[in-house]
Amino acid sequence: MLAVDHPRYKWVALSNTTLGNLLATINSSIVLISLPAIFKGININPLAPGNVSYLLWMLMGYMLVTAVLVVTLGRLGDMYGRVKIYNAGFAIFTVTSVILAVDPFTGSGGAIWLIGWRVAQAVGGAMLMANSAAIITDAFPPEQRGMALGVNIVSALAGSFIGLVAGGILAEWDWRSVFWVNIPLGVIGAVWAYRSLHDTGVRRKATIDWWGNTTFAAGLTAVLVAITYGIQPYGGHTQGWTNPWVLTGLIGGAAVLVVFGVIETRVAEPMFPLKLFRDPAFTGGNLANLLASVARGGLQFMLIIWLQGIWLPLHGYDYEQTPLWAGIYLVPLTIGFLLAGPLSGFLSDRFGARLFAAGGLLVMAVSFAGLLLVPGDFSYPWFAVLIFINGLGGGLFSAPNTSLLMSSVPANMRGAASGMRATFMNAGQVLSIGVFFSLMVAGLADSLPASLHAGLTAQGVPADVAARAAELPPVGTLFAAFLGYNPIAELLGPQTLNALPAGNAANLTGLEFFPRLIANPFHDGLVIVFWMAIGMAVLGALASLIRTRKLAEPTDLVADEAELSAELSDSQPLLPAARVAEPLTDPAPQDR
Repeated sequence: MLAVDHPRYKWVALSNTTLGNLLATINSSIVLISLPAIFKGININPLAPGNVSYLLWMLMGYMLVTAVLVVTLGRLGDMYGRVKIYNAGFAIFTVTSVILAVDPFTGSGGAIWLIGWRVAQAVGGAMLMANSAAIITDAFPPEQRGMALGVNIVSALAGSFIGLVAGGILAEWDWRSVFWVNIPLGVIGAVWAYRSLHDTGVRRKATIDWWGNTTFAAGLTAVLVAITYGIQPYGGHTQGWTNPWVLTGLIGGAAVLVVFGVIETRVAEPMFPLKLFRDPAFTGGNLANLLASVARGGLQFMLIIWLQGIWLPLHGYDYEQTPLWAGIYLVPLTIGFLLAGPLSGFLSDRFGARLFAAGGLLVMAVSFAGLLLVPGDFSYPWFAVLIFINGLGGGLFSAPNTSLLMSSVPANMRGAASGMRATFMNAGQVLSIGVFFSLMVAGLADSLPASLHAGLTAQGVPADVAARAAELPPVGTLFAAFLGYNPIAELLGPQTLNALPAGNAANLTGLEFFPRLIANPFHDGLVIVFWMAIGMAVLGALASLIRTRKLAEPTDLVADEAELSAELSDSQPLLPAARVAEPLTDPAPQDR
């Protein structure tokens, strides 16, 4: 076991937390791409009307829980030790992986088992995500912090795409292997963390803010769940934004979050130190993080549907193969992240983080503009270049943004700040699904019904059957393409197809009919989606340029941060860990 002051300790901390972050984020997307195999394994059709909720909770449950809990778990890390909470996260994550893999039920019982234990697994994942950046910030000096955070953060972003490929490969073998693969990595990581990591940051005695925790969890859960159900059809509408339950969740959840904000200004030990937002750089960095996460998450889902529903079938890939190959064809995006992230972190340590963070989002905006010009049946090399550039932009942004955030807070608030950063990132991913699916459905609703009706009747489908199929909400078609099902086969059903001439049925369920039918309407929706993503990226770049409070003398920084730390601590004494002499914040080049 290396001592805290050993020269190699910081690299041990970086490598272990990178493994933890990678494992937590891979697990989110590995299930995403494996959903068809999982639902087949438990013998349930996720597209049946009564089963759509199972689909949504398998898709969103993990992200919802991590978004809600990371701030609380980061705060607990400040109070009781970041390494303790982090180690517990590895243990919970590994145990729940075993339980998920041995699902003894089929049908709805099997789905409920998986959803429930995925929620429990998300608690472990949130523990890892909430404290990894704080552990690294404690272990590394300011002049190397950007590089270290770059490696860690890019591993998390890359993990979401690595999981797509890994999930596709494993699901081809056995759906349970999607969960088994976590176990050896989880055991290695847990033992390694327990034996190697030390709490080196500033800790302090505090009480748990139960009212704050409860109102934050209730309010954010209500809002995110309402957004999730808002993309489902309701009452003859293509979406569910007029559903009373959805409106109740949005309005009621927002009201509870307002109550939460009031509580946090009045309690002695707030879970969410709102005074941190007095620093414009911290506020701007979190806003940029949220906007980038929404834009990036929307891109991921839209590209997957684009590849699986249109491009791959047109190039000869069976629908059942499209989830795996969609992940493979998105590898340039991952490579861009992996190349730019550590390099950006290293350079931002030397030249300042602010311009790198803003520049990364502008590069992303340029790639979105390029994707606007790509037709539905595109030439892959140009597509690969554009998504590679998008990955570069994301990598350029992520490490400097995290470094700016973590270096702008007192040392004893790093766990809470890390949790806030993760909350904005995870909430952005959930928001992206609601926002971009809604925009896409709105775009498809204008042009898809007429195209679908004309195409079906031309192949001999009875007019009344074609009319009913054309009136179905487009979200069902999107989910079918997303899950690797044949959309027309799901839409018409075997009874209608069997009544048609064999040649017509073969044309309808072949690899060209649906992609060519949906290509133009889908591109209409993509135009809306990509313009929205461009706007978010540009706004995020502007937010990244916001500077911290300007101080007359460098020495004022330590005094000012000490004052802020004392206010946040409500005059509670600090409990020193191994490195109590460290300044409360670091006047590093990140703020240039």
